[in-house]
This record gives sequence, structure tokens and C-alpha cells, in this order.
Amino acid sequence: MKITDLNRNGGIDANSLLLEWGPFRIVFDAGLSPRTAGKAGVPRYDLIGPEPVDLIILSHCHLDHLGSLPVLMREQPEPFVVMSAASMVIARRMLKNSYNVMVRQREEAGVTEYPLFSRREIDQIGRRVLPLLFDQPRVFTGRTGESLVVTLHPAGHIPGAASVTLQYRKEKLFLSGDILFAPQNILEGARLPRDPVETLVLETTRGLTARPVGQSRATEVERLLQQLDEVLAAGGSFIMPTFALGRMQEVLAILHEARRNNRLPKVPVFASGLGLDLVDYFDEIARKTGACRFRRRIVEDLGVVRLPDTLLRGRLPAGPAIYVLSSGMMVEQTPAYVMMPRILRDPKNFVAFIGYCDHATPGGRLLAADPGSLFRFDAIEKEARVEARVERFDLSSHAERDELLEFALSLRPRNVVLTHGEPEARAWFAAELAHRLPQARVIDPVPLRTHEL
Repeated sequence: MKITDLNRNGGIDANSLLLEWGPFRIVFDAGLSPRTAGKAGVPRYDLIGPEPVDLIILSHCHLDHLGSLPVLMREQPEPFVVMSAASMVIARRMLKNSYNVMVRQREEAGVTEYPLFSRREIDQIGRRVLPLLFDQPRVFTGRTGESLVVTLHPAGHIPGAASVTLQYRKEKLFLSGDILFAPQNILEGARLPRDPVETLVLETTRGLTARPVGQSRATEVERLLQQLDEVLAAGGSFIMPTFALGRMQEVLAILHEARRNNRLPKVPVFASGLGLDLVDYFDEIARKTGACRFRRRIVEDLGVVRLPDTLLRGRLPAGPAIYVLSSGMMVEQTPAYVMMPRILRDPKNFVAFIGYCDHATPGGRLLAADPGSLFRFDAIEKEARVEARVERFDLSSHAERDELLEFALSLRPRNVVLTHGEPEARAWFAAELAHRLPQARVIDPVPLRTHEL
């Protein structure tokens, strides 16, 4: 077997792996870098070479796994694209939003290579997508007549997210994708097989993050609700920068449960664009596939209001309010970024980041800013003193590192390939696996270099 990481930047970026196994050539994920503009943010698909790919497999619909799929399909016009039935519901909507963002960036930032694909290419994706139900093996016959068995497993993380077992002859390869074992309000946790495998490809996102003793997802939700109650009771507003896919719906579900339990006063709840659009898609997934628990009535019961442009650019309404706004890292020009200067200036207000935040993004810089310091919003030519409280709550949609380590040990693999993690996070897993699984070969693949197993 040969594995090539096509992600030119490594780390957590434009995820894509080329797998060459016997007669089969498979691409797993087709991401787009959230940090690199233009064609440089696309995986190095030219390294696939002239020989065609047999299959494209998508783990889930976050753009760092999905965002360059139309580009890959253009360059590889023959293979089916395998994804979960739930992911098929979401994929085109996510790509259309990405297309709109690229068009805007071409106009505003002068990125002449955008958009990287057309609306027509997005619309045509469905012709080649093969949606699979979880835990139902599917046999694919390759060009040489040999068979490959593909099985998707529910990975938690977000609705539709899949881990994948590939079986060729008597050997098995397990691709983790992004995993969350703990249940969420909108979704059950991962349900994964524990059968031995020859090779494990393992995500390492939280390799540097160990929860403090006594802290859990449940205690973090409780801390969030307690802080929310205090801020609203004092007349302040509470803003949560939130990823549109998965995180926004989870936050709204948490608020809905709090309201049902009389733990949330009836104050205005505002949310932004794509995350609200996805509500209908999640409702469809819940009805048709049972792959999530989020229903439209959650938004209706809370009385969620789509953030109007007049509020986005104008004055905040009087009195307490809750804002659940994208993006989770407060990326430039997103609603969370544009609203933040007015939130920060009032000491009654509170800013709650609820998951991973890259230190180089505006959100990461705000988390590191000293109280009372001056914070610049260069993209909108504003600045604000950090008077509001700013904290992070660990409601990550990725599994704890010790859970992933235990899972890896249970599969007893001969080879472990580390992916989707910054270098220090991968180093933690490499050291632990070398100690706990000494018979296995652990590979931290060098980007764009082919590794033979």
C-alpha cells in the first residue's frame, strides 16, 4: 500500500489522501484550505498522475474536507463519489456558499483565481455521488475485476460524518475522518467497529489538548449556561462566534433545552446566514435518515431571528440579547467579526468561543488579548477596547486524545498513519503509540511525499 498526503501545507488544512492499494487508487477527502487563498489552497491533485482514480470517498461536509471536491471531480471525470446519505443532503449547499464567498473575495480582495469552480459544476455533483447508509457494506469492482468493500460508520462530529472501513481481500484499512465519541444534543456519538485492521489512518486534532481533571463536555455546557444567566440578568448581551455547520445547530439545541428547563429567560436570540439555512437541511436529515436529532421546531420555539443587515452595521438593540453568529474563528467580514467591536466596548457583555480557534485568526488573537487592550479590526477599519469578558468553552466536536488513543489500541493495527493535526499534536500521538503499541509502525506523513506501508 502507498499513501500520499496531497495537503501541501500539512496540519489541519486542505485534507486529501491518495491511497494506492493493490489495483485500487482511492482519494479520501477533497478539502480546501481555510487559511490559503486561491489555487494554493487546493490539494496537489496533479500528484495523482495520469492513471485514473477508482473511487473518491468523502468523510464529511466541513470545507477543509469537502471544499475542493468540484475541482477533483473535474480532473477525475470517471469515479463515483461515496459519502453518507446525510452528507449528500448538505454537500451542495456548503459548496454553493463557498462559491459565493469566493466570488466576493475576488471582488473585494482581488483574488483573481476565484471562484475555483462554477455553479454548474456544483449542480452536477449529484450525478456521480453514491450515498451509502451507515454500517451497510458496499462492494465495488475495480478495472481489473477485483473487489473492494466499503463500509461507512457514524463518526459523531457533525451530521453525516463518517469513518470508513475498506477491505481488500483479507486486509482492512480504517480511515477515521473526524470523530467525536461523546453524544451531542443534536447527534449521537461515534459508533465504530473494534475489529483488528492492518492499517489505521487516525485524526490527531486534540493531541495537544488534555481536559483538566473534573472537566467534561457536560460541565462545560453547565458553565456556559451559568455564565449566560449571569450576563443576561445584568442586562448584558452574549455573543457566541460559531461554525455554521454543526456548531450553530448544537448551540441552538443547548439553548432550546435550557429554555424548556426554565434556565433561559425570553430574550431576543439572533443567528446568522448559512447556519440558519442549514436548519432545514438538518430537519430533512432527521426525518429521512435519522442521522441527527435537530428539528426546525428548535428554532421556532426559541424565536430565533435572522440577523438583519441594519443590526449588523447599526446600533445594538437595548437590553440583553443572545447572538449566535458565524464564523467560529471570527474570520474577517463574517457577522461575528463585524458585530464584535460594539460587543467588546461594553463591560456588561460576554464573548464565548465554544471550540477550536486557530491562534492566527481574529478569534485566536482576541482570546489572547489582554483585558482593556485595544483590538484592531483591520478588515473593517475599526478598533475597540476589550471591555467585555472573553472566554473559551471546550465544546469541541473532536474526540479527546485519550479516547482516540484507546480506540487505536483496540484495533491492534500494524501501521498507523497520523493525519489532521498540527505537528505538536501528531508528535504526542506518535510518542504514545510508540510506547503503547510498539509492534506498530507509526507514520507522520510528509506532505506530498509517497509513503509505502
